[in-house]
Parts: sequence; structure tokens; C-alpha cells
Amino acid sequence: MMQINVVSMAAVALAAATSATLIRFGAPIEWIAAAVVTGVVLAQSPRVARQWERAVVLRLGRFVGLRGPGLFWIVPFVDTVSRLIDQRVITTSFAAEQTLTADTVPVNVDAVLFWIAYDPEKAALEVQDYQVAVSWAAQTALRDIIGRTSLADLLGGRERIEDELQKLIDHRSTPWGVSVQAVEMRDIVIPSQLQEAMSREAQAAREKRARIILGEAEMEIAHSFETAARVYEGNPTALHLRAMNILYEGLKEKGALMLVPSTAVESMGLGGLLGAAALRHQALGGEGLQK
Repeated sequence: MMQINVVSMAAVALAAATSATLIRFGAPIEWIAAAVVTGVVLAQSPRVARQWERAVVLRLGRFVGLRGPGLFWIVPFVDTVSRLIDQRVITTSFAAEQTLTADTVPVNVDAVLFWIAYDPEKAALEVQDYQVAVSWAAQTALRDIIGRTSLADLLGGRERIEDELQKLIDHRSTPWGVSVQAVEMRDIVIPSQLQEAMSREAQAAREKRARIILGEAEMEIAHSFETAARVYEGNPTALHLRAMNILYEGLKEKGALMLVPSTAVESMGLGGLLGAAALRHQALGGEGLQK
């Protein structure tokens, strides 16, 4: 609008300068009046549209075309610029509050719509206010999709819902010369009581999974013991070596105490071995005292 005013003021200034020149040279009053009228008329003729705008021009109420970007001229008092259509990508936020899902859960959903008016003629002639119409179409489409979607699908399938929502809004707005670029759901708010119930459900599911994993581990250990038992059953020497290794692992820790059944000592012949170890320990202790 500032650019239009500058051009109009320039036309008025030119008419004023022309009138002053005619007066200085003594021109008839009719010429001076004609110059003033011409300047006023020319001031109504120039218009300017910015780079991203298209001007919709009506002549006596009928559409005659689009003008811009840049400077263009109209017929004063005959042509009118009904509106300027912005052809940049526009972002519109919309929401659905307290909307029931398919399983009757009230949710609040916030989303953002990215769209563009690709056909300025349809945007100006086919709908009263294309920006308001797109906003309402997006909101009603969101409520429609929420009403036929369960809460689980709404929380877990956001990408699918966004694609479906984009197609639905685009189908409704295409006759208005509007194309939807993308739809993004920013937030989904559910009641606090339901959030607590879902948290408990998730915790129970994790505990169940942990118990299943523990049971599977116990089964694997049992199968390993079964296999080891078959090996030791056919090879007593290996069993004795394993038993001795267990004793060694238990006794090597400082201050460790291990109780060994007498039957195990007899079956593995550990009596002599333990006695020799005790005598060796006493001998080493005696040498230390003599020193």
C-alpha cells in the first residue's frame, strides 16, 4: 500500500507541476482544470503488487485477469483490485479439543498445516475467504479422523494419520485453488487418569517381559546342566576334576570356609590331598617361626 501511495503522490505532483507551468505561461483556465482532473485520474491508475502477490482485477464487477508482481495499471473508476493473493507457503495452526476417539477417549490434538494458493483466480472467486476456509476445513478433517481412530492407533500411527489428514484436507481445498504441502501433529494430550493407567499397564508389561526372559534363561541353564550331566556320567575323571576345581575356587579366596561332605572326600580321594596340604601349611608356618 505504501508503494501504491508513492506512485499516486508522484502522479499528483506531476499534475501540480504541469498546472503551475500552465499558469506561469498564462494558459486558459480550461487547460489548467483539465490538467488537474487528469492528474487526479492518473493518481487512481497505478498499482503495485509485491513479488509474492497476485492482484485480482475486476472490471465493473467482472473478473478480467491477474496482475503483478510489480507495477501495473488499471482503468480508474472502472477497474478495481478486489484482493491480493499471497502465493507463499502459509502455515496455519489448528486444534481439536475434547474430541472422542473411536474407543470414546477424549483427547486434545494440536497440528500445523503447510499450504499454498497455487491458483489465485480460484482462491479469489470460488470461496469467500480462502484462508479462513482452509483453517476450518483442517479442523473438521482432524475431528473426523480422530472420531474413527482408536487411541492406540492415534498414539502409535502418527505418520499414517498425518498422511491421511493431508489427503483429506487437500481433497476439500483443491476446488479453491489451494494445495496442502504437509500436515504435522504437534501434540496429543490425553486425560491424566488415563495416563496413570497407561503407565501402570506399561510397567506391568515390562515386568511380564522380564519374568519371561528370566524363565527362558533358567530353561537354557537347565538344558546346559542336563548336557553336562550326560558328559560327567560317562567320564568320572572329568567329574572329579570339576569337583576339585569347585573346591579350589572356593578355597582360594582369603578367609573362605568350605564344608565338604565326607562322601565327596572319599569318592574323590581328597583325604590324602587335604592332609598333605595341611602338613605343608604347618611346615611353612614352622619355618616362619624359626626365622
